Amino acid sequence: MDLSNENVIHVKKGNIEYLQFKKLLEYKDIINHAYSLGIDRNFRTARANKEKLSKEEYTKALKDYEELCSSIGSDYKNLIKTNQEHTDEVKVVNRKIKNGEPDINLENYSKTDGLITNQTNQILSTTNADCILLLFFDPVKKVIANTHSGWRGTLQRISIKTVEKMKKEFSCNPEDIICCIAPSIRKCHFEVEKDVKDMFETEFQDLEKLEEIIEEKIPNKKWNIDTVLINKMILKKEGLKEENIIDSGICSVCNSDIIHSFRVEKEGYGLNTALIELK
Repeated sequence: MDLSNENVIHVKKGNIEYLQFKKLLEYKDIINHAYSLGIDRNFRTARANKEKLSKEEYTKALKDYEELCSSIGSDYKNLIKTNQEHTDEVKVVNRKIKNGEPDINLENYSKTDGLITNQTNQILSTTNADCILLLFFDPVKKVIANTHSGWRGTLQRISIKTVEKMKKEFSCNPEDIICCIAPSIRKCHFEVEKDVKDMFETEFQDLEKLEEIIEEKIPNKKWNIDTVLINKMILKKEGLKEENIIDSGICSVCNSDIIHSFRVEKEGYGLNTALIELK
């Protein structure tokens, strides 16, 4: 299977596979990045209830991180991982906290779903299994961000809060910012009931063609929502250029044989990771 398309390249190096965005590869002298592929890989470093993994599971996750980082020319010891909890919290990373090992499961990044930095040799990491991951890069100010936006994060407009923080903390101009959208669940499979549908209708009533974004599937029972399109639209309204919003166009559910999907795997699901680093 090859997931390459007009926006991404499917890279295979030995037993390591990942996606890279063609737009970000234009700046490969400045940044490293990747989105992991392969359900034999699992980048989970803690459980959702904060219960620790077994030593075997944690060791394997670190090994998977090390091999992925190495394959793109990065040192996994520079990794900084969010403790995602579907919040709208985006934090600026000024320095590594641990010496000689990744910053993983740290209280500093508790309830944090987005990271921003202008520091080199700091690998920002988020994980997903259907949720949207967004890689941001301002080539003018040399600032990167990595944000996790599940449906709850999308409702809280965390993608916009990331851009706002890039503007506030680093004087970024939205017109310069590139945003790349990793594989995630798409409208074809993101089916919700009335309670969730109503929240999206209320929050995004300002968007045009809302009836196309939220489509009734089963009358008065089920609706399909295009959360990727929502993020594209609100990012454009925030000032990003349409040509700088780059979508992988890949559905995690449709490609669950190579991408972890919560909706497919259910309990015990694995996690993919998105990485970005300034050299």
